[in-house]
Amino acid sequence: MSTRIARAAVWVMLPAEAALLVCGAAGVRMPGAFLVGAEALVVTVLALESVVLWRLYAAGRRAGAGRRDAAREALDTLVPVVARRLVAHEMQSLHSLGLWVLRRRHQVPDGALAVAYTGPQTAMMYGLLFASVIETILLALVIPWPLVHTVLLVVDVYGAVLILALHAACVVRPHVVGSDGSLRIRYGALFDLQVPAAAIAAARVERRYPDGGLVHVGADGVLDLAVGGQTTVTVELAEPVEFVRPLGAQGSARTLRFHADDPYETVAALTQARTDPSSCRNRPT
Repeated sequence: MSTRIARAAVWVMLPAEAALLVCGAAGVRMPGAFLVGAEALVVTVLALESVVLWRLYAAGRRAGAGRRDAAREALDTLVPVVARRLVAHEMQSLHSLGLWVLRRRHQVPDGALAVAYTGPQTAMMYGLLFASVIETILLALVIPWPLVHTVLLVVDVYGAVLILALHAACVVRPHVVGSDGSLRIRYGALFDLQVPAAAIAAARVERRYPDGGLVHVGADGVLDLAVGGQTTVTVELAEPVEFVRPLGAQGSARTLRFHADDPYETVAALTQARTDPSSCRNRPT
């Protein structure tokens, strides 16, 4: 029961504290008693979180877990999976930005084909980045309060960095067709699905414009991983594969549709890997 209360308090405290900071930065005057009460509530919630986290850690230690494992289990229990995954995606995107600057790619083995998929979204991402920069400049000219200038500058600059990081993650984390015929389809740091060669039955070039968001699974077991609202490659599987959605939900698919900037090269690599005897000998048994 205390764990549920602590988890609920996290979702209430964070937006409330952010709202107080924004109001204070904007110069909104609030009664002293209200501020004292709000901060007292924040301290109480933090104390509750600390007590619950310690109890969970102690319970893990009593069960025989090591310090690191007990701490990880306590955090996994207390912090909602959605919050953990959002933070992880953000950190991985920022790491990808560093790889992009160094012109490196993430986990593309020697002999594998790296399949780019950013073509339909590149112009849009740079357009968003340009709009973010223009917004920052205009707000600096319009808003007269120095403190608000500073807050908005930090928020806008970080937002622009995140936009660039999301695009960089898609560049340095391409789809991968392995030399053994395996397939790995990704979308930046948000989605990652690895399919063994034995599970692939057929592949073909097929341009489609599916409905739904980034990751959409139909009732017929078709997974659409669209970029710019389109997919160009369809892969039929011999058996369903399990995957994890960006926010942690589990899913299963029997057919994969995804976008590749060069779908013919991608399908040719998958087909050759399945039919080439030398490639078949390299496949794990």
